[in-house]
Amino acid sequence: MGQAVARATLIYDGDCAMCRSSALWIMRRALSRGALEILPCRSGVRAERFPQVPEAACLTAMQLVLPDGRVLSGADAVPELLRRIRGWGWAAGVFALPGLRPLARRAYAWVARNRMRISCAPGGRDA
Repeated sequence: MGQAVARATLIYDGDCAMCRSSALWIMRRALSRGALEILPCRSGVRAERFPQVPEAACLTAMQLVLPDGRVLSGADAVPELLRRIRGWGWAAGVFALPGLRPLARRAYAWVARNRMRISCAPGGRDA
């Protein structure tokens, strides 16, 4: 049985097939039922519950709203997400290695900028 973890909310670009697939993959593997909620950026629920997360921010990078209200963005959210995924908590420590965080931020930014070309091009979109 999974360990109890206070729920965090992952806000993602619901118009991007890669983002949707990634968010669903993460949620399905969360440590415990209810440990993670996912919301598309352009949903009214997101705008109402998390007005501190502007649409422009969540269309630029995923946003992870922690139970204490802090918001982690893009690559900075990855270690916390890894801690919340069954069998992946060990990988969160990798982000503490010297020099890795800046590299992760650059890699994440490149993928985020190119995500539509990577996964949402005609023929690559979900029907």
